[in-house]
Amino acid sequence: MFAASNQLLWSMIGLLLTMGGTFLEAHSITFPWSWSLHGIQTVSLGVTYQVGAVLLVGCLGGKNAGALSQIAYLVMGLTLLPVFSDGGGNIGYVKVSQFGYLLGFVPGAWICGLLAFKARPRLETLSFSCICGLLSIHLCGITYLILRYLLHWQATESLTLMQEIFRYSWLAIPGQLAVVCAVSVVAYVLRHLMFY
Repeated sequence: MFAASNQLLWSMIGLLLTMGGTFLEAHSITFPWSWSLHGIQTVSLGVTYQVGAVLLVGCLGGKNAGALSQIAYLVMGLTLLPVFSDGGGNIGYVKVSQFGYLLGFVPGAWICGLLAFKARPRLETLSFSCICGLLSIHLCGITYLILRYLLHWQATESLTLMQEIFRYSWLAIPGQLAVVCAVSVVAYVLRHLMFY
């Protein structure tokens, strides 16, 4: 599909987007019918653009570039570079609740990239590939939380398994779905501009 140099370039772009997206909070504007009362205001979606960056590189660079960029991101974070959320990063991060979701970035980007290039780039196919990638990220994250619970790894907070699943998946999914919508539109436009 892509030459090795293109995959390497998309991997680097994906790594930079993921690192930058980690620290950028996603916002939306208020509904148009409330503009006359309060004007146009922004509202936080409660998530960052990190997952959006993971899915965007899959949609634009393909499965290999997407997975490679996320492997590089994990390696950077586990080797003491502060690229994870809240400026974290070291080998001890594997015991943090959110680490399973970070592990899920690799299959999430791969699945998204695989499905995004199965057919011509249409908004529906790109949205479907992003949703499948998002679901695989959450599946990995929930599986990791269950394993963490079964292995009795100590958390910095004393939350139950269901509270952690609620906090890291259930509360995040609505905001992440809004980011998926934006990623699908951006990927659609860019794929047509780049003629592939």
